[in-house]
Amino acid sequence: MGYRFNHLHLKTPDAKKTADWYVENFGARIVSEGQNSDGQSTFRMDLHGVPFNVTPMISSQDAERQTFGMEHIAIDTDTYEEDITRMKAGGIKILEENILPDGRHICFFEGPEGVQVEFLEIKA
Repeated sequence: MGYRFNHLHLKTPDAKKTADWYVENFGARIVSEGQNSDGQSTFRMDLHGVPFNVTPMISSQDAERQTFGMEHIAIDTDTYEEDITRMKAGGIKILEENILPDGRHICFFEGPEGVQVEFLEIKA
């Protein structure tokens, strides 16, 4: 059996605002903008090589199955200190900072809809 990764999907009340947040704070790129069956904007994005969809709820899908959010997104960075300083200066809520057993720093912070984003330090 063959599998391959297709995409991450984040559902949010305001897809444009959420997509812009990932562009501004993580350098994600909007690949395409479309509309769902309800006429609402949807976004296909590239999050540093990871296909990432941002959409509102869709009325034609099972309402009980759909939920807002995702637990967390983890991103490696080789400019950890600079990135964390920028997040703090931008007023982004830091949830936790820690050091892994191998000495790398990690930081969890809050993104739109409560989705946590984790930055992991890359050591040369």
